Amino acid sequence: MSNSSATTERQVDSNLFITVSGPPGCGATTLTEGLADALNCGYVIGGDIFRDLADERGLSLQQLIAKAEEDDEIDRALDQRLRRIAEQWGAANKPFILESRLAGWLAGNRADLRIWLDAPEEVRIDRLSDYEVSYEIERPDERTQDVDVDEVDSDEGFGALLRVREVSEAGRYQSYYGIDVDDQSFYDLSINTARWDADTVLNMVLTAVEEYDPESDEGAFTTRDVSI
Repeated sequence: MSNSSATTERQVDSNLFITVSGPPGCGATTLTEGLADALNCGYVIGGDIFRDLADERGLSLQQLIAKAEEDDEIDRALDQRLRRIAEQWGAANKPFILESRLAGWLAGNRADLRIWLDAPEEVRIDRLSDYEVSYEIERPDERTQDVDVDEVDSDEGFGALLRVREVSEAGRYQSYYGIDVDDQSFYDLSINTARWDADTVLNMVLTAVEEYDPESDEGAFTTRDVSI
């Protein structure tokens, strides 16, 4: 699902600010791009913001990754940028999709709909091993040892790297922001993307968006405002 785009022709009229989150290989980018096309709206992918930070500093991705190893400035700059985007679109009353691991937390109560995607580890590994590993997988501050991702050519080796990153990431979010990344209690939709293809997942979400009626909405789960 993660390395192919959804192709639904469905169009939906909405002004919802939506966040999409989940671990690597869950299909978040695919869903985000499909939603943006169906809603005819803008979107931001967290990994793209990291690349923007590199361009702004005149650094290559590898140079910025190396800089991120020195302290938490890069991570915080990324999350601050995402927070500003969430604040802007949360007040705009226009459709927009924000994708990142922390998008639901960073947008908080500004978001109209918060979505969590996941899939069994073996499915996500199979998806991710078929294309270039993203920044989120190869973040050096989340490794216990120096690993060249390009040389990881087996599902077993890739799975070990993925597990190390996910455990380290959880500790980083807890340390920086007091966030328990495993807490999914506040998401409005949680979908196992291994059970349906990309178009079906997209249509499930579009149905939720299309059928949303603010007058019959009895309330979202509230979240605390995260200090970045």
